[in-house]
Amino acid sequence: QVHLVESGGGLVQAGGSLRLSCAASIRTFSTYAMGWFRQAQGKEREFVAAISWSGGNTRYADSVKGRFTISRDNAKNTVYLQMNGLKPEDTAIYYCAAVRRLPVIVPTIDDEYDHWGQGTQVTVSS
Repeated sequence: QVHLVESGGGLVQAGGSLRLSCAASIRTFSTYAMGWFRQAQGKEREFVAAISWSGGNTRYADSVKGRFTISRDNAKNTVYLQMNGLKPEDTAIYYCAAVRRLPVIVPTIDDEYDHWGQGTQVTVSS
């Protein structure tokens, strides 16, 4: 049974930073690709960032490149999303996702992921 729990969301002013964490109850966490997605009110869920098994491969949405950084600590079964230079348009519920994949694969489509967390709210005020 895979269980993902996000934390670290909150209210921040534009230009500020937050770090999201996703703790995974996966015995073989190091064999799972991990991703972050977000869904703003009234909009479809969208890809934010993803990372491969070892952390050697990462992918980012164009809208967050240069501002967000995804990383993972396989010893702690945790994936992180460091968000800097936050903008009001980053306001959304952020979801962590996991899927077992080959080492270098970094899925960017939500249908490719098998497991999801409950989400954490990020609100950026202008």
